Amino acid sequence: MNRAERQSAIDEIRTRFDRMVSAVFVDFNGMTVEEVSKLRDELRKSGVEYRVVKNTLVKHAIKDRPYAAQVTEILHGMTGIAWSYEEPGAAAKVLKNLVKENQKLKIKAGLVETTVLPPSQVEDTLATMPGKDELRAMLLATLMAPAQNFVALLNAPAQNFAYLLDAQRRKLAGES
Repeated sequence: MNRAERQSAIDEIRTRFDRMVSAVFVDFNGMTVEEVSKLRDELRKSGVEYRVVKNTLVKHAIKDRPYAAQVTEILHGMTGIAWSYEEPGAAAKVLKNLVKENQKLKIKAGLVETTVLPPSQVEDTLATMPGKDELRAMLLATLMAPAQNFVALLNAPAQNFAYLLDAQRRKLAGES
């Protein structure tokens, strides 16, 4: 790799780190080509970009970032990076499921904005975060609850009156 190609690769990696909401660093040592292909396919379906890049290029790309020292510590051996650009937990969710299936795949660390997370937090916290659609549904349910309660309160007198009429009808008909 000549100097221009190297600088281009560093700039490309830097751009990915600028755009990302979160990133997950994984060790895929010992995985077969089929397993890695499945990993890439699953991540792609979730809108996550996955690349295997040289550790030295990543170190150069993030050298001026506040998290550079912590990330540099985990950059050894074979490292794949899964960048998520929209949902912070997207990559972590997919990787958590794949780690359960394949013992060779290991999560090294996670990165959310400028915070480096250990592997346990990536699996326990980041992977369990609700996605955009789930958050929208929760917000909608919160916004709809007062209106639903109000409608129920408005319907209560009419409903109680209907119960009263039904009870009176049963009483007159001799039903219990």
